[in-house]
Amino acid sequence: MSLDRQNSVKEQRRPDRAALAIAAVLVTIAGTIFFDVARLKGMAGYSQIGPATIPDWIAFALVGLAIWTVIAAFRRDFPEREHQEFGPVVWIVAGLIAQMLLLRTAGFSIATGVLFALTAAGFGKKRLWITLPIGIVLCLVIWLIFAGLLQLSLPAGPLEHLFL
Repeated sequence: MSLDRQNSVKEQRRPDRAALAIAAVLVTIAGTIFFDVARLKGMAGYSQIGPATIPDWIAFALVGLAIWTVIAAFRRDFPEREHQEFGPVVWIVAGLIAQMLLLRTAGFSIATGVLFALTAAGFGKKRLWITLPIGIVLCLVIWLIFAGLLQLSLPAGPLEHLFL
């Protein structure tokens, strides 16, 4: 057997590491749910159905999905993934970080407008001088609807204070 063939056989026998990571995340989420629901077990009442019943079912379902994912990882049943482009991901993550940092000081409209513009840049619209004002105006309209009509509390900044 040639060396290339041996490497190919070894590569095919190796489990899918990304699938194993997904299974680990599923088990972690299930464990968190089990831990959080453990304090609700005494509230079942007379019918043994209480606030812990549905979260328990969800946690068991997540464990089942994790087991299924591990089996699929060892069988190599997952389709071949496309090459990941990290540039768009960086733009979107930068938008999320900017929104979190700006939300309290700049308000909802500006912070979410920045998120809109950076997400648009991640999808290929790199003209921030167009997407930023469009995003801010759209987010201001959303803020006016939610804060004015629906009476929900969204963070207000200097732009929103002009409309209060």
